[in-house]
Amino acid sequence: MAISDQYRRFAEHEARGKSPLYEAFAYGAAGDGDVLAFLQTLPPAKRQPNLLFAAVRHLTGTPSDWTCFRHTLLTHLDAVRGVMLTRSTQTNEPARCATLLPVLARLPQPLALIEVGASAGLCLLPDHYGYDYGRTSLRPATTAPVFACTASETTPIPSAMPRIVWRAGLDLNPIDIADPEQAAWLETLVWPEQTQRLSNLRAAMQVAMVARPDLRKGNLLGDALRQLCGEAPSSATLVIFHTAVLAYIQERPLREAFAAQAMALAPFWISNEGARVFPGIADRTEPDTGAGRFLLAVNGAPLAWTDPHGAAIDWIG
Repeated sequence: MAISDQYRRFAEHEARGKSPLYEAFAYGAAGDGDVLAFLQTLPPAKRQPNLLFAAVRHLTGTPSDWTCFRHTLLTHLDAVRGVMLTRSTQTNEPARCATLLPVLARLPQPLALIEVGASAGLCLLPDHYGYDYGRTSLRPATTAPVFACTASETTPIPSAMPRIVWRAGLDLNPIDIADPEQAAWLETLVWPEQTQRLSNLRAAMQVAMVARPDLRKGNLLGDALRQLCGEAPSSATLVIFHTAVLAYIQERPLREAFAAQAMALAPFWISNEGARVFPGIADRTEPDTGAGRFLLAVNGAPLAWTDPHGAAIDWIG
């Protein structure tokens, strides 16, 4: 996909209705020769809109409009390039747990969770947060962020939290939220107008500071995942899951190889990704009518369409 098309698609299908500023930035970049020329100097995996916008904001604060963004970028090309080459879009959105919960609660309890692409491990703590699904809510005994999620009538909303007895995360570069600089980068990845989302992220980081989920450095395509699975207690149901991670593996055969490995290692593999990540799964259901939604699936069987940031779930079955 051409870089201009990538940015135009981001504006139309991801930012529209969620971040007017990012929509304007993406449209502006898609039609600007100087910005496109700069992006062309980066490796393909480092050209994502989220990474570019966050890098500029991380260095200089949030530009007020496209003109300001363009001027800031072109004035600080080397610094922005440095951030984009050394950082990644490890958007650790804890609200996605609201769309994972209906699946986790239906599995044989207790659970052992392994998240690939875990970032700071915030999505490893679904039983530590509260949830408001409109017609019902679940709240933990302790003070925690409460994530609002619009659920379709057929969504099997659980009446109790899943029982998780073991959890671990795998990431190429785990984020240590005890490091102020790493925590600040995580906050910068939240889109500028989404103040409630930022507030929830900060609250979830406080939860994680106490819970301290076990995070390991490793490649999901290597032996690290197999080794981690071997540490899970045999008395618990092992679940491998990920959300908004496999899209960063460009080659489809590698994504398919990971899926095969995950299903061989654990009885349950949960994927929550864009429909294009696993076309074979998307082909098993009707095309999505929403813009930019994720397809939630278990062992390759599609179950629901979900909002990328956890704000809604539309059950398929």
